[in-house]
Amino acid sequence: MPSPRPAQDAGPKPGALHGVLAPIVEDAGFELEHLDVRAAGRRHTVKVVVDSDEGVGLDDIAAVSRAISAELDRHEHLIEGSYTLEVTSPGVDRPLTRQRHWKRAYLRQVAVRLHDGTRFTGRVGRAGEESVTVLVDGRRREVRYADVAHAGVQVEFRPAPEREVALLQEEGTA
Repeated sequence: MPSPRPAQDAGPKPGALHGVLAPIVEDAGFELEHLDVRAAGRRHTVKVVVDSDEGVGLDDIAAVSRAISAELDRHEHLIEGSYTLEVTSPGVDRPLTRQRHWKRAYLRQVAVRLHDGTRFTGRVGRAGEESVTVLVDGRRREVRYADVAHAGVQVEFRPAPEREVALLQEEGTA
């Protein structure tokens, strides 16, 4: 016997959801870095990752979360059933995959693996359109984004060495 309930889409419409949430995040002064919607039965988890060049604080997360929640309530047809909303900023372990990630990692220590298998650790300098300067063993090295298989910020418990910072800050004048 057929179910008396009308047929519904199996889950959220991520493309439509992105189109609804991106302007809310941008109006708050941030970038929608990542949107992930997971379903577990009738329940969904909506994870929104926001970022900016100035960073994202806890008060920012709370404000963006309230704005997104209100917008999701206005567009409840995009997520059938109940959902849990998670709004966060990228963690320190986020891979550096775009120019803006490298810019935000300026003067941070990174571990890099190139497509040819070469691995090195260095300090991030200026990020250009096609490449980034990385200080490796006291020497500036230009690394093309296209050559990077994986790169991530390394946690440091001390400030960057003054000598390394000076070498990277003078690169614009060299």
